[in-house]
Order: sequence, then structure tokens, then C-alpha cells
Amino acid sequence: MEIDIFKDILVPVIGGLGIFMLGLEFMANGIQALSVNSMRNFLARAAGTPIKGVLAGTLITGVIQSSTAMTVMVVGLVNAGVVALRPAISVIMGANIGTTLGNGLIALPLGPLGLICGGIFALIYCFAKTEKVRNIALACMGFALIFYGLNLMTGGLRPLRNMPEVMELLQTLKADSYFNLIKCVLIAAAITAMIHSSSATIGIVMGLGAAGVLDWTTAVAFSLGADLGTTITSWMASLNLSKNAKRAAYAHISFNIIGVCITVPLFFISIQVLHWAMGAFGMGDPGVAVVVDGKETFPLVPVAVGLYSTVFNIFNTALLFPFVGVFERVLSRVGRTDEEDVEDYSTPKYLDSKLSDDFAKAVPAVQQETARHLQAGAMFLNIARGDKKAPSDPGEHYLATDILSRDIRNYTANLMKEDLPYEQLDLIASLIEEADFTAALTESMHQVARRVKREKFSSPAQAIVNTALDKLDMSLRDIMPDHGIPDPRMPAGHVSFPEVDELRARTLAMGPNAGAGERGTILALLGSIERAELLIRRIDAERKSVNRQTVVARAAARKENRERPMDEGTLSPVPAE
Repeated sequence: MEIDIFKDILVPVIGGLGIFMLGLEFMANGIQALSVNSMRNFLARAAGTPIKGVLAGTLITGVIQSSTAMTVMVVGLVNAGVVALRPAISVIMGANIGTTLGNGLIALPLGPLGLICGGIFALIYCFAKTEKVRNIALACMGFALIFYGLNLMTGGLRPLRNMPEVMELLQTLKADSYFNLIKCVLIAAAITAMIHSSSATIGIVMGLGAAGVLDWTTAVAFSLGADLGTTITSWMASLNLSKNAKRAAYAHISFNIIGVCITVPLFFISIQVLHWAMGAFGMGDPGVAVVVDGKETFPLVPVAVGLYSTVFNIFNTALLFPFVGVFERVLSRVGRTDEEDVEDYSTPKYLDSKLSDDFAKAVPAVQQETARHLQAGAMFLNIARGDKKAPSDPGEHYLATDILSRDIRNYTANLMKEDLPYEQLDLIASLIEEADFTAALTESMHQVARRVKREKFSSPAQAIVNTALDKLDMSLRDIMPDHGIPDPRMPAGHVSFPEVDELRARTLAMGPNAGAGERGTILALLGSIERAELLIRRIDAERKSVNRQTVVARAAARKENRERPMDEGTLSPVPAE
């Protein structure tokens, strides 16, 4: 029987692969839309210790079915300072175990049901009224399409067995020696790195194995390479992030490389163990064909690949988990310089949840964090001036300050308790107002930096810009006494800057010396500076609206009186007879 390469091979293989990967995408998107925010918050809370990190990584990756998404999430949390490097390493270990749960599901012989189930859930998705039902239907539709795509690929790859040229080429990819094993592992790693999905690579390998194009030992060898190649995504995600985020990605890479290097010498022994285990538990021999509709298939090859991938990752985690501390110490030296890393303002430095019940200690912590937020906002002036030590991207720096602002407001709002005296509630309200004004001030200074960075000014225009920046810099000293160069105690009024109206008039008077776009940028810049100075005055007035020091002192005295034990020998009041 003559084989039509286009109809019998290319159409089902390419179509099946596309449907398979689309199913992975649908399933991941549906599940993540339902739970990714809660999963991220859960991870930030749960990954406190290495053991908890492994469990959290396994659980969350098992749910969202994407070790790539999980690892990128961990790298992002490390970059934000939410998760430290040590627990992040353990979370990545758990992610490798969690993703194998999906590989085990892919191995289930549900291909023929995939199309009808996918159609049913597609109809639900189209006619659903709520977003939650749509996301559930999307996830289920993706799950069904995975099996249908794998079934199509298996059918399309089966005719390759009758093509001598193809089989002769594939004989070179047979894992029958250590040299050929390493070659198979590297090829699979390269494929996975290109398509950014170990699940997709393993799905292709399962299809080749089930069709009998690859023997089951070679298919298992390819699954090792898929675990190696998936590390490329976390590395790419960390390229423009902090050093600790890069170290978390390096942990993922080194963890999988070490695991593969340990497993390769033991590969043929482990294959024999797997073969024995599948026979002992009544599964059968993965190398024995099963005739379906007159055609040979190998339905146990996907099962063998899924089992081996799962056991490999569990073994790898159990072997390397005791060395999490070693990983942390070694990776902490990677990229280390004499200068400290640029401070990450997205993470609170003084807000301690343990202090939230102690008003006298929590309020100073909020004040310190708000002052730190102001310091981060003032850095926008350094960005505008092109300071090499300032953050290079004003947008990224503003995002960090915005996250910090939300944390400050949430922490401060949680200080409000029903039993607090009015003066303490009034102080908390004042702190929330100040935090809000500080966030608005930071946004205005971000606009200043953004406008200056994206425009190239002529000399007359640059002189006005420099004067405006210096004016705002000096105004900040009203609420940041230590900001900039210390005041040389000159007589009052010795150093003065023109008002915004005067700078606006000078901008309009430049005439032909500046283009319309340049003048428009300066006028917008002056508007942002005017708003910033108004907010500075509001912050200063808010600080003076409540005698904060006195309220905190009284709160500390009340707490001390409540906790002070009664001295021995003192008289206690006796109820009247």
C-alpha cells in the first residue's frame, strides 16, 4: 500500500501537534485564570521553609499544569523579594515533580474520547454566561484536546514504520549505548528549548513510541532531555531581573543538569527496574505490540515514559533536597560584586506582621516605610538627570513603588481595631492619608522623569528643565530633611528658585529657539512639578495635623501599664461588704 506523505503523515502529525499544544495552552490558561492569583499568594505564604517549598511547588504545578509558568512565577516572586532564594530553590524542585502529574495523565488511553469531549466543552465555553464557567470549560476543553491531538499524532506517525529511509535515520537515535543515549538527551533538550514546553516534547515522544517509530527505551531517554531543555524558559525570564532572580533560574538549570548527569550512568539499570516493575504490577511489557484494527500499536510506551519521568523527578528531588543550603551558598556567590544590589523598593523593609498588634511599634514602622517610599520617589529626579546609579527604567521603578504603596496602605488599614481609642484611630487615618499623598507624589515625579527621559532638549530648554528639577529637589526638603546635599545654613532666602508661573513664561518666550513639541513637553513637565509641590505641602500639613509622637508615647505607656506585674505586698482593692 502506497503512503501519501501529505495526507497520511503531515496532516495528522502537524494537525495533531498543533491541537496538542493548543490543548496545553487552553488548559493552562483556564486553570491559571481561575486560580493563579490565589496560587501566587499561597506560594508567597507557604514557601517559608524548604520542605514547605517543595510541597507548595508540587501542589501548585500539579494544579496549573505548567512547570514553566510555575518557575517563571517563582523567579518573579524572588525578584520582588516576596520569596527568598533558599525556599525558591525548593519550590523549583517541587515544580519538577508537579509537572510529571500531567505527563501521567497524558499517558492515559483516552484519545478517541478527546474530540467529543473537546466539542462538548467548546459548546459550554461558547454559551456560558459567567467568566468562571468559561474558564472551567476552557481548561476541560484543553484537557480533552491534549488526548485528541496525541491520538492524531500517533496515527500520523505510524506509517513511518513502513518507510525504510525514515527508519534507517531513526536507528541513529536509538538509545542502545551511552553515546547514543547522550545524543538522544541533547536532541530532546534542544527541541524542548525551542518550543518552551517539556510536556509538548514528551507528548511528541509518546506519540512516536506508541506508533512504534521509537522503541520504548529511546522514548524514555527523550523524556530525560525534555526535563533538561525546559530550564531555558526560566533563564530567559530572569535576564532583566535582579541577581537573586537570576540565581533562582540558575538553581533550576543546575538542579536538572545534576539530576540528568546522575541518572545517565544509571539509565540502563533503571530501565530494567522499570521493565520489571511494570510486569510485576500487571501493566505488561511496553515493548510488546498490541494489534488494533489490524495495526500494531504500543499503548504502554506512553505509560512507561510518564512513569519514568515522574520517578526521575521524585528521585532527583529526594537526592538533592538535603543540599538546598549548599545550592543557596554557591548560587549566592554567582554574580557577586563589591557593591550591594540595587535596593528593591517593591518589598517592604520595616512592615512586620508581628508588630501589627502593637500600636506603639507598628506606627513608627509605617512612618519608616513611608519615608522609604518618599526616598524611592525622589530617585525619579536622579533618573531625570541621567544619574548612572539611578534605576535605568522609570517604568519598572514606578511599578516597584506602586507595589510598596499598596503594601503600606494595607498594613496601615489593618492596624484599625474596634477597641482602639479615638486618638489612635485618628492617627492611623492620618498615616493612610499621608501614604496616599506620597503615592500621588511619586506618580507625579515618575511623570517628570518619563517626560525628561523621552525628549531631547536644546540648550535653552535644558536650562529651564534643570532649574525646574532643582526647584522640586529643594521643595522635597520640607518633608525629607536629609534629602540631597545638606543645607549649608545660609541666611533665609539666600537660595531661591523662580515660581512655576515664571518658568512657564520663560518657556513660552523661547519662540523659535525651541520647537512646539519641546515647549509642550516642558509645559507638561511644569504641570507635574506644580502638582508635586502641592502634594508636598499636603504631606507636610498632614504630618502636623496629629501630634503623632504624643499619641504613640501614650499608647506605649498604656501597654506598659497593662503588662507590668503587680508588686508583691501591694494592697489590692477589696469589695465592700
